[in-house]
Amino acid sequence: MTKQKILIVDDDENIAELISLYLTKECFDTMMVHDGYDALTAFETYRPNLILLDLMLPGIDGYQVCREIRSKSNVPIIMLSAKGEVFDKVLGLELGADDYVIKPFDSKELVARVKAVLRRYQPSKPEAQGQPQGKYVEYPGIVINLTNYSVEVDGKNVEMPPKELELLYFLASSPNQVFTREQLLDQLWGYEYIGDTRTVDVHIKRLREKIKDHPTWKLSTVWGIGYKFEVK
Repeated sequence: MTKQKILIVDDDENIAELISLYLTKECFDTMMVHDGYDALTAFETYRPNLILLDLMLPGIDGYQVCREIRSKSNVPIIMLSAKGEVFDKVLGLELGADDYVIKPFDSKELVARVKAVLRRYQPSKPEAQGQPQGKYVEYPGIVINLTNYSVEVDGKNVEMPPKELELLYFLASSPNQVFTREQLLDQLWGYEYIGDTRTVDVHIKRLREKIKDHPTWKLSTVWGIGYKFEVK
């Protein structure tokens, strides 16, 4: 079985070495680079299955590297950010990062996140066209598939971070049922987010930017209560 390749981009060589050590022990193949320009070159030559991308890099920063790579590839990207740095999580996710880890991190947590993101990311295989497989919901013009984390609108794949997809799937699985922000937080983010209802609003806003209302369905705001996937 071919080893999965991880590109580690961090200007701190000691941290990069440490990450490489953890991942090599878990049977990944790794490559390390230490600035933004090298990251873009390595992406083309090494063709990694996942990129661990530090934010503060010489040359061009992690946000810009993420933007460049996203313009041509959906390879999973996990951003790394030092505690205390001004890290805009929403910007990171909007640029297309799949997850982020704050340094200093626990080695087991980092490896677990890498594996989780790789599990969610399964490039769609040509033979899988036609009837979708696994757990999915389908309405005219949209298929939301939770098994391979894909959303198709009018036959075209719409890229979105896992949490947005899980939120869309959850709402669409119970059409016309209204959920409060608290219920959605509890279901999708877990107890540690309770109270931070803005998280839900930000994700709904981003979903609406990607998925326009359809004549037979839409993401609706129920003022003073929450949200629903409205089906006419």
